[in-house]
Amino acid sequence: MIGNRFYQNLENIIMIRETQSSTPSGFAMLAVSFVVIVAAILGIIRVAKTPEAWLIIPLMLLILTAILVMTGLFTVEPNQGVVLTLFGTYKGTEKNPGLRWANPFLGKRKISLRVRNFETQKLKVNDLDGNPIEIAAVVVWQVIDTAEACFEVDNYENYVHVQSESALRNLATSYAYDSHDDHGSLRGSSGEIALHLQREIQDRLLKAGVQALEARISHLAYAQEIAAAMLQRQQASAIIAARQKIVEGAVGMVEMALDMLSKRSVVQLDEERKAAMVSNLLVVLCGERGTQPVVNTGTLYN
Repeated sequence: MIGNRFYQNLENIIMIRETQSSTPSGFAMLAVSFVVIVAAILGIIRVAKTPEAWLIIPLMLLILTAILVMTGLFTVEPNQGVVLTLFGTYKGTEKNPGLRWANPFLGKRKISLRVRNFETQKLKVNDLDGNPIEIAAVVVWQVIDTAEACFEVDNYENYVHVQSESALRNLATSYAYDSHDDHGSLRGSSGEIALHLQREIQDRLLKAGVQALEARISHLAYAQEIAAAMLQRQQASAIIAARQKIVEGAVGMVEMALDMLSKRSVVQLDEERKAAMVSNLLVVLCGERGTQPVVNTGTLYN
């Protein structure tokens, strides 16, 4: 019951979504405030030595009001959003570039909407086979919802870094470092790994209003304590895989040669001579060094 209530409360939480705010141009407010301040100063100078000197107080208040109005001016750069809040309430995001004006009591937080990238630290994790490896990745990301970036997480930039490293750790444990079969590997399936890593990161960044545009492995190596042993293992595995291909090809060529000799009736061979021919052809095709031809001056059986 407690668990069900907990998940029901989670579903009832309303995430803050970005809304576009349209603020007036700041140039008009700047001009009006400047004119008011100049006019008030001239008025103070004019009435300072007259019986109407009491007007200095409202003129001073007018200057202070104009200065307060000017504090509402702010600039928005291209590919930048300014989150507006009033006493803790979200009022919208201004994305129109230029000099803008809003209520001086509004809080203004600037958030870059430009594409950013970073490289994770070199993480030491175990791959699918349990081998310790070092892995790092480059992540390209961009803020797409300023309200979520501000209010759904405490520090969205740190959140992106931490969750990217978490996704990278999870990815490394899902694949082997290297594989000679059809299964994907960290070293051999770069395209598949990149897509998987991007999805892993994006799933974690949805609530922060961030989109993972690209993610690729930038560093991949065995840990130092097993690097030498794994290098020998890689070499041995490569030799075995190559030998397997050579044997498969040699057997196919021998089979083709026997079929062609039989179909064209070039020579009739009994089972013993076929075995000898197969043995000789496999030695020639699978040997590492060049073979030395032997000329038989006798008969086929002597």
